[in-house]
Order: sequence, then C-alpha cells, then structure tokens
Amino acid sequence: MLADTLSETLQHLENAAKAAHRPTPALLAVSKLQPASAVAELARAGQRAFGENYVQEAQAKIGELAGMDLEWHLIGHLQSNKAELAAHLFDWVQTVDRHKLIGALSRYRPADRAPLNVLVQVNIDDEASKHGCRPDEVASLAEAIAAEPRLRLRGLMAIPAPHPDTARRIDAFRRMQALQDQLAAKHPGVDTLSMGMSEDYALAVAHGATMVRIGTALFGARPARTA
Repeated sequence: MLADTLSETLQHLENAAKAAHRPTPALLAVSKLQPASAVAELARAGQRAFGENYVQEAQAKIGELAGMDLEWHLIGHLQSNKAELAAHLFDWVQTVDRHKLIGALSRYRPADRAPLNVLVQVNIDDEASKHGCRPDEVASLAEAIAAEPRLRLRGLMAIPAPHPDTARRIDAFRRMQALQDQLAAKHPGVDTLSMGMSEDYALAVAHGATMVRIGTALFGARPARTA
C-alpha cells in the first residue's frame, strides 16, 4: 500500500515540476512518529531519504534499519545537548539556526564519516512559535559552516507560515528562493532549498524548492507522540 502511495506522490511531484518548468525535486519522506516497519516498507519500494524530528526517536529507528543503506535527515529543532548524538546519527541536519550548533556538530562529526550535510533554517515569516534564524543572519551562519571541514554547506530550509492567502505563501517562497540564489552566488556548493510539505509542495516547487518534505501524504495521519 505504501509503495502505491510513494509512486503516486512521485508522480505528483513530477507533474508539479513540469507545470512550473522546474526540475523535479528530491522527496524527503517525513517519518517522525512512524514505526520502523513503515519506513522499511517505503525503503523496499525505493525511497531512500527519511526525515526525523526527534533525535532519540531517530536513534532507535536508525539502529533498527541500519542494514538498509538509508539517508537520514534531522528536520526538527536541535537542542545543543543533542548535537553530539545528531552528529553521529544523521547524514543531514536541516535545522542549523545558531552559531553554537555549528562548532558542536563539527567537533563531534566522526572523522571516518563523510562531512555532515547542513542546511540553515530560516524563520522566513518571523513567527514567534517557529525556530530558525532571521534572513539577515544567513550569510554569517553560512560562512561559519563553510569554514568547518567536517561540515558541508548545502543550502537553506524553511517552514513558511500556512497562510490561507496563497499570495502570502508565494511571497515567502519567493523570498526564500532569493536568499538561496544569494547564498549560491557566494558558495558554489550550495544546491538544496528544502521547503514545501504535503499541503503546499506544488507552490514550493514552482518557486524554487529542490527538496520537499512529505509525511502525511505518504504515510497517512501521524500517530500521536506518547513521550
């Protein structure tokens, strides 16, 4: 069943990209609160990249699925005291939004692993309830990341406010794309703009997203968190 949903989702992404005359974005399957068995089912259907919000939940899941050669992304807020564990567990951290995290992730990234892929999380709509840096802090954070040999700066991530007014959502996506273009002009390795979720990925793709984070549309309703 999940294999069919994955196929349909990939087709929807391809259609959205064609309609916008954009490259088809990468799909990050948001597996937070989903059982390892569901991740394994999607992996057997061909999905490789999975996003987790909680470091300790991810630790158990990553361990259980270690033999499947999956790519794991942290997409939830990273507390400083979890940076060491995150640096060991994940292939990507999409939520770097302050300088303190940069040194910790670099320091703890194992030398025998590839550099940790990092995205700067931007609070593009200046929401009090959201994590992320201000747009004017992106350049400084990016410079610090790029200076660390155990980290690899890949781009930006954002969760724009879910405004009912489509024009306001589009404006946020456009501002993120402009920030991404500015960043890529200074850092040639920058290639990833992670934005768009189950309900707004088509708009995100039309305005520059190269990676979309989809959970509900793939897995169905998310189970409640028990701890």
